[in-house]
Amino acid sequence: MLTLLATPVMPAPLASLPMVAVGEMLPDAVMNGLNGPNRSLSSYRGRPLIINVWASWCGPCRKEAASLERLAWSEAGSRYTIIGISTDDDRNAASKWLRHSNATMNHYIDKPPNWPLEHMLGASSIPVTVLVDARGRVVGRFRGARDWDSAESVRLIERTFAGAGRPAAAR
Repeated sequence: MLTLLATPVMPAPLASLPMVAVGEMLPDAVMNGLNGPNRSLSSYRGRPLIINVWASWCGPCRKEAASLERLAWSEAGSRYTIIGISTDDDRNAASKWLRHSNATMNHYIDKPPNWPLEHMLGASSIPVTVLVDARGRVVGRFRGARDWDSAESVRLIERTFAGAGRPAAAR
């Protein structure tokens, strides 16, 4: 008698997924809280989301952190939820930097060694900031540090979200 063992088909792990392109939906993932509880990415749906990917050892990341905090607390930023995701290897280093910077936004840490959030968000270099619409669709990705609470950056954010709602031919 021959016995066949069935191997269950499992969904691909997040780390094996490619970067989510602009216009595509972000898959759900549970994020490990750094300065608050764990939370699923999908729990942020219903409101435009700005995700900043950073590391404590990254000078440009550290430089732009204060502007993200100011944006989060500003009238212009009140239309969005702004979160951070650390790609630090060392959770303690990331937590120490958050305490030092007096961070009030929700921050999470990616999971080594596979770094699923880093891959999914396209953070091959940091900092990177990803704009996600209220439905969970990536509408923009910006590499490099910027002064996020400047008038120019606020206009960029607003144009990116506004342009995402128009048909591709109208953009």
